[in-house]
Amino acid sequence: MPLKLFNTLSRKIEEFQPIRPPKVGFYACGPTVYDRAHIGNLRAYIFEDILRRTLIHNGCQVKLVMNITDVGHLTSDADEGEDKLEKGAKRENSSVFEIAEKYTQLFKQDLKALNIAEPDVWLKATDHIPEQIELIKKLEAKGFTYKTSDGIYYDTSKFPHYGDLAKLNVKGQKEGARVEVNQEKRNPTDFALWKFSPQGQKRQMEWESPWGVGFPGWHIECSAMSMKALGESFDIHTGGVDHIPVHHTNEIAQSEGATGRRFVKYWLHNEFLLVDSGKMAKSAGNFFTLDDLQEKGFSPLNYRYFVLGAHYRSKLNFTLEGLKASQNAHEELVNRLANMPSEAKIGCADFENNFFEAINNDLNTPQGLAVMWEMLKSDNPDSAKKASLLKMDEILGLGLAKVNPIKIPKEIKELVEKREVARKNKDFKLSDEIRNRIVEKGFQVEDTEGGPLVRVR
Repeated sequence: MPLKLFNTLSRKIEEFQPIRPPKVGFYACGPTVYDRAHIGNLRAYIFEDILRRTLIHNGCQVKLVMNITDVGHLTSDADEGEDKLEKGAKRENSSVFEIAEKYTQLFKQDLKALNIAEPDVWLKATDHIPEQIELIKKLEAKGFTYKTSDGIYYDTSKFPHYGDLAKLNVKGQKEGARVEVNQEKRNPTDFALWKFSPQGQKRQMEWESPWGVGFPGWHIECSAMSMKALGESFDIHTGGVDHIPVHHTNEIAQSEGATGRRFVKYWLHNEFLLVDSGKMAKSAGNFFTLDDLQEKGFSPLNYRYFVLGAHYRSKLNFTLEGLKASQNAHEELVNRLANMPSEAKIGCADFENNFFEAINNDLNTPQGLAVMWEMLKSDNPDSAKKASLLKMDEILGLGLAKVNPIKIPKEIKELVEKREVARKNKDFKLSDEIRNRIVEKGFQVEDTEGGPLVRVR
């Protein structure tokens, strides 16, 4: 089955066809490194990792690029408020450069803990100020910009396709909009390309430009850096659904305004992780980090399993009870694998085909997990199941290849087999006696739908 993905731009599932097959240019919106990423943020990177693994499985040569936003992301999407990095530096009585480095490294640690491979290319906004200035100059030369007292703005009325990604009613917004905070903006949807440093105030991060000392707006970095790394047109751009109406809409406007070419062929967005049915967010104070989960006894891969249980385009409500259920399922999966003999050369072909058919249908990981568990309950030999499990985990990324088999003595295996016979004969007294003998010898046995599992006590 060919790979099919839901394209936010067309609002439908399309068969994936790269611009320059088999090469795939893939840009993922990275973190703003002013604070620790919470598990809602990290859902996006699990989704992107599944997408990357699926592309590779389908024979694509993927170049994944991710940005690190270390300047220009203000606390308001209306280009007002404080720079998040400057705010973080004040909060911790540190420099913006130290804050950016600290949270960049913590983000990379979180990726590793979640078994997410790092991108092929990391790009920092502060390393690409000249490229951002050049892109603004191109837009200026084409008549897309205007100057206000606080910066250089993009005139969205000059770009006829503005809002197509988000299906925005731009005319309706203009007619019904309230008075803007910045009354110098020509249109409510206009956005800053370059912000001037406030008069009488020296920022920690500011640069000379043709328009005056200041710093880039948040949106311009992704256009400048993605096109530098992947070309003026590339295959895939991902991010959270909150990026659709502003950040990604603005990226399209400034990129296509500058080049006159289609910027991205496939836009993919993951839904929110909710807590108490509301968006998990730092501003709401209702978030968990991976460290918080580990303090409660959960591993990062337990959380990865939890995320895979919902489709990436579905809202996912986070509860500790739900995470506990995922922990139990993940640990049973690991224990099942540890009890299996060396894998066969040939796996369970029908189940593998069903699994990859689910994954190629817009990354349907819940269906993929269902196929996996159905396989484990089947009559296929454990050696074949193990081969298929490891192949499926090349997509799921649950770390199964690192699971070491349990060395079960022959005596324990024989006791487990005798106990199974006793259970089938409904001789529960004998079954309990054999279980106690197994425990005395340092092992324990658990009954599952797929058969007994043996663990070292």
